[in-house]
Amino acid sequence: MSGTVFLDIIFTGLPDAPSAGTEVWASGMGSAPGGIANLAVAAARLGLRTGLAAGFGDDAYGDFCWRTLGQEKVDLTGSRRFTHWHTPVTVSMSVDRDRSMVTHGHDLPIPVDELISKPPRSRAVVASLGDASGDVELPGWAHQASADGAMVFADVGWDPSGTWNPALADQLGGCHAFIPNAVEAMSYTHADTPEAALRAIADWVPLAVVTLGSEGSMAIDSSTGEEARVPPLPTLALDPTGAGDVFGAGLVLGTVAGWPLRERLLFAGLCAGLAVQHFGGSLAAPGWGDLTDWWRATADRAAAGDSAAQELVTRYGFLPDLLPAGPVCEVRRALATLARYSDLDTA
Repeated sequence: MSGTVFLDIIFTGLPDAPSAGTEVWASGMGSAPGGIANLAVAAARLGLRTGLAAGFGDDAYGDFCWRTLGQEKVDLTGSRRFTHWHTPVTVSMSVDRDRSMVTHGHDLPIPVDELISKPPRSRAVVASLGDASGDVELPGWAHQASADGAMVFADVGWDPSGTWNPALADQLGGCHAFIPNAVEAMSYTHADTPEAALRAIADWVPLAVVTLGSEGSMAIDSSTGEEARVPPLPTLALDPTGAGDVFGAGLVLGTVAGWPLRERLLFAGLCAGLAVQHFGGSLAAPGWGDLTDWWRATADRAAAGDSAAQELVTRYGFLPDLLPAGPVCEVRRALATLARYSDLDTA
């Protein structure tokens, strides 16, 4: 995968969003690599061998992001450090189960295709199509990966230009999947509902997925003839930053593994639901230990007569077959300050 790595600084517990001339105190704070790093760490924690091509500054923020991604076993062979180019920064403020962001950064000093002259052979690649100007173009390296047999999962961010470029449909021609949220999907397809947007996207790519936030997700997989809509994991969200990226990592894993569509959506939603209970997208992403702990706790509550837990056990009945039998390593969580060293025992 390739994209922009940000240093994310996340504030939670805000009573209200700050208005002009005011100061608001947050009860919680965390810092973690963000942007494409959310997806990279989430994929690596799920056991996918993950490579990332991105630019990093030669500043302390770049040091922190580079070191943390390396500790998460993300292969940075395709990434580069750039002198006198500062690492992009995003400040995310979570208010009432949603978040607002302020971002600062500059364009990468070189085209992204110079980072990846020839992509390594892989089962799947993740490519971002949009930029701040509203341009949408599938990068050349992703075309090459598709020609080499990789499934291309396309993502697109918010379009600050407001143009919602109609050329997007043409750029998705070489892609296997497209995973926008409901607002993005309706904006690009000019549809009145997420359902209508999904139908339109299904004409563009074999795997069309629309995430619905607190209402779950829905998808059409024309390569298998499946359609599915699933509810979200019931949870109290601390920080939704990067939840869509964590969802995407779960979806890529399930697709590569050939799971049924409904199970792919449920698993991806479970990963995202566990992530929003912690700070930041990347270091909030669950590992297999988190998934095992959640299942055991839910099954114990179900056995004790908790009806809500019993419904979850039925819904996620496929999960025990996926969970590892032995012990798994603990995952690192975001800290308020930029940690100088990992808080994990490297052994």
